[in-house]
Amino acid sequence: MKLALNGASTMKADLETDLRAAQLAGFDFVEIWAAKLRDFLLTRSTSDLRNLFVQYGLKPLSINSIEHITFRTSAAYERIKIECENLSLLAAQVECPYIVVVPGKVSDGGPTRERIIEESVRVLRELAMISGRHGVALAFEFLGQPDCSVQTLGLANNIVNEVARDNVGLVIDSFHFYAGGSTLEMISEVDANRLFIFHINDAEDLPRKQLEDRHRLLPGTGILPLKQMLTAFNRIGYDSVASVEIFRPEYWERDPIKFAQQCKVAVQALL
Repeated sequence: MKLALNGASTMKADLETDLRAAQLAGFDFVEIWAAKLRDFLLTRSTSDLRNLFVQYGLKPLSINSIEHITFRTSAAYERIKIECENLSLLAAQVECPYIVVVPGKVSDGGPTRERIIEESVRVLRELAMISGRHGVALAFEFLGQPDCSVQTLGLANNIVNEVARDNVGLVIDSFHFYAGGSTLEMISEVDANRLFIFHINDAEDLPRKQLEDRHRLLPGTGILPLKQMLTAFNRIGYDSVASVEIFRPEYWERDPIKFAQQCKVAVQALL
């Protein structure tokens, strides 16, 4: 697999530092954290960013992310569509193929599975029309936390298959895969061509319902079944990109150059 560094892993570093850290560590791609992109564009242009990717010998993988796209008020959803338009334009300008999109939250006793599928399909089709005008695809990332409307790979895969658009596919994040109770058998049902991004990370040994992003760890240092997941990916023919995404505040305090190198060593040991 090719390797990517996600800007969430180095949250306190700016975008150019992410590129330099990724280049020095030997990554192939960078996932652009959207807030860092906006900060970059306060003083520089998308042309500058495109040139920096060339300078550092890297490629952009995604802009990460548009949050909580479903089950929004009408006004909030209009803002989501505007954000999709703006980020799609920026992605096209820097030759970035994907925008990560995340399903909305629900409360206990919320919508049925059928209603979740209906809402998710409708929104993804509408946003895919917007991004598609710019030649950009949407990577749909289910979250394993209890308040997310789409918690498992099985449900996310059903939704993406029903959307049936070439520019809509999946993100599988190993943390969310485990936290939400997804199974290796669910991977076997995925079309590798619909799996756009694999976020690789590890987690502390806690009950699934207690796991939060701050409990993520470097790949290979926790309890997630990463080797089994990689074997399952191999069986369906997925051998594209593994992107290191770790939302651990403790890691954000480390030197981003050195930490990117630690990420690369950790993930390579598993591949």
